[in-house]
Amino acid sequence: MTRRDGGRDEQGRTQTLERTTTQRPRLYRVLLLNDDYTPMDFVVMVLSQYFRKAQAEAEMIMLAVHHKGQGVAGVYTRDVAETKVAQVTAHARQEGHPLRVVAEPEVEE
Repeated sequence: MTRRDGGRDEQGRTQTLERTTTQRPRLYRVLLLNDDYTPMDFVVMVLSQYFRKAQAEAEMIMLAVHHKGQGVAGVYTRDVAETKVAQVTAHARQEGHPLRVVAEPEVEE
């Protein structure tokens, strides 16, 4: 695109246009944490419904939660991660389950 005035202001001075670079937003991991009370079927349902995981993948993540203490449900921008944490936590409490869901910053490379 070419400016008609040749890039000059009203006094004839040359204007400098700055180019700004944008950074990718920081990503957050949504983790499901193990407890002794939340049923495995409920965890699989949460992974399917809120994180759109296929049945087999949801079961693998649920087993990671059960055996390793936590499992990664997904990686999202901060706002999306916080929304998913709130939605899943509210649903778990409504169903009477103490499932803990947290979001933590992804390790930067």
